[in-house]
Amino acid sequence: MAALISIKSTDDRLEIVNQLLLPHTTEFLEINTVEDAHDAIKTMKIRGAPAIASLAALSLSLHLRRALKASPAPDYLASQDALKAHIDGILAYLFTARPTAVNLGAATRRLGNTLDSSIAAGKDPRTIAQDLVAEGNAVADEDVGRNKEMAKWAGEWLLQRVRDHSPGADTEAGGVNVLTVCNTGSLATSGYGTALGMVTYLHETGKLQKAYYTQTAPYHQGSRLTALELQTLQIPSVMICDTMVGSLFQHHNIHAVVVGADRIAKNGDTANKIGTYNAAVLAARHKVPFIVVAPVSTVDLQVPDGSHIPIEQRPSLEACLVRGILYPTPIDGQAQQVQVMITPPGLEGIYNPSFDVTPAELITAIVTEKGVAVKAEGAAMFDLSPVV
Repeated sequence: MAALISIKSTDDRLEIVNQLLLPHTTEFLEINTVEDAHDAIKTMKIRGAPAIASLAALSLSLHLRRALKASPAPDYLASQDALKAHIDGILAYLFTARPTAVNLGAATRRLGNTLDSSIAAGKDPRTIAQDLVAEGNAVADEDVGRNKEMAKWAGEWLLQRVRDHSPGADTEAGGVNVLTVCNTGSLATSGYGTALGMVTYLHETGKLQKAYYTQTAPYHQGSRLTALELQTLQIPSVMICDTMVGSLFQHHNIHAVVVGADRIAKNGDTANKIGTYNAAVLAARHKVPFIVVAPVSTVDLQVPDGSHIPIEQRPSLEACLVRGILYPTPIDGQAQQVQVMITPPGLEGIYNPSFDVTPAELITAIVTEKGVAVKAEGAAMFDLSPVV
């Protein structure tokens, strides 16, 4: 079956699937302005670090394509200075939508660098705008290819790890079992996926027995999106509550935990969806390899360790609400989707971080499209230079 998509883009139209309504309703929203893109990212209608970077870049491309076709042309195409002020403002605005996901910052910096280099080359404003359109499209287009590269690196590394640590293990026959946290598939990227891409790779090559995925919290959408993606790809899978991970390790043969990342610090500390740290601690207790799969753009060498990663605090109300369909489904099949409060009103305080940080010492391998990084014997931190 065909993989799901998060973004549809043509020269004249940009749409995203509204992930707040998935898996019960598939609704595409048109993104007409950079303000629409900012809102979609901030309200989590689109999610996943690579996907939000792609949407931000594509929204700028759409904005400039329309400007180039406009008659009369907008004032900011009249001079280099006017164009730079206009674009710098847009990029700064888009960057504020989600502070933790470094991919968004990497995309805006990349576009800013294209702007500056085109100006330095003495190009006229319309040519500079065309350069930015091409670069914005490239941010999204490059994502799928690198996802497939890192998925293969991670999958083959795990299979070799199982062979090395379990003499006589037949990875060709039964296949491996992996646990993942949150959604890292085609809905969280421009296609194929990062950690879930590794799961897909193992499935496609006949090396996967079963995928397990956590229900990170009743109000987080990640597990439901993962369920939808795995069903669509017909991958054998089991959903578990995040409080049951320890029990899973006690009673089932799990060969690895594989997760994505929203930001990886220079030493290997990794920010990911809340609940990832819990899984890492339990994996270490049970000697289950813990693998982070993410693109090079997720590695932030300017951040020395996880204590410097900004952690986004979501609105308190989000922790009190859950969306779903009425059960049982009506006989006529017209399921009604509703949003309900699952906590008593008037709570004095709610702790609702969107991410937690897994220390490098709990991570076995970090995989990018350039390869696999492991810690030196006895080291607590990573040297990421070979994979960035």
